[in-house]
Amino acid sequence: MSAEPPAAAENTPKARPGRIVRRPALRGVAYVLLGYVAWCAALYFWQDRLIFPADVAGAPLPGEPRPPAETLTLPIAGGKEVVAWFAPAPGTGLGAPAPMVIYCHGNAELIDFQDFVLAGYRRLGVSVLLPEYRGYGRSAGQPSQTAIVEDIVAFRDLLAGRPDVDASRIILHGHSLGGGVAAQVAVRRRPAALILQSTFTSLSSFSSRYLAPSFLARHPFRTDRVLPTLDVPLLIMHGTRDEIVPVAHGRRLRQLAPGAAYMEFDCGHLDMPGDGNQQAYWELIGRFLSENGILRESPDSSGDPAMRAVCETSPK
Repeated sequence: MSAEPPAAAENTPKARPGRIVRRPALRGVAYVLLGYVAWCAALYFWQDRLIFPADVAGAPLPGEPRPPAETLTLPIAGGKEVVAWFAPAPGTGLGAPAPMVIYCHGNAELIDFQDFVLAGYRRLGVSVLLPEYRGYGRSAGQPSQTAIVEDIVAFRDLLAGRPDVDASRIILHGHSLGGGVAAQVAVRRRPAALILQSTFTSLSSFSSRYLAPSFLARHPFRTDRVLPTLDVPLLIMHGTRDEIVPVAHGRRLRQLAPGAAYMEFDCGHLDMPGDGNQQAYWELIGRFLSENGILRESPDSSGDPAMRAVCETSPK
């Protein structure tokens, strides 16, 4: 009698337990990677809204600019225009050109709300140019690092040819994002002085907050790469309690520009220079501009200790 063939089950190789375990694990890793790629793609395409939240800045105020100022316009593609305000210093005229500061505001601000800057600089005898970013307030267009910098360079060149502006004494002053803008403008047009207030080393350095690689930043604003290449008087100011752009950024910029004047104020980001520091703030700026030949007459510092500390304070 012939032997019976072995059962079919006995001919089937047994599944290895390790293979069963690995397949779900690999699928999980694949899902995580796909999710991360989707997250990075979303950040790449939505970063403009994070960097330039024009809707948060609100609507411009009705009426004419304050104080009596001239409205400048610059044509852009599509038959549209961007806007800037120019407020001359008191007493400025054809035979008495004044220094001019180009003030670049933060990413959630408008030129309409820069009364503190306008009043302070005009008291120092400095005319003020307030350029509005594309997509903000009365300016049309889409904001970007390239577009904003090109617009400000164009406004600067327009005013540099006026008889009431001393083209050899043009200052760039930027707050927060505006500091990154001012630094990039300084590369294109060397200023008489540069003032960075609550400014970051770069926007790409914040990518780690969103768990994304820095190369995804389309508007990197690499202030840290600009400062070592600039040979201009530089003043850096930062708040010790700044939670939006931590003070470590200001201290790092100071390290990259050893010759810069540096000052820390006891304040945060949005309340710079902080309660009770307004007089010291303007005395600091006034002395900085005077010591670098931009103001013809040195303002009275009234013996304020902040003035003596401007060139003594070092990053911690």
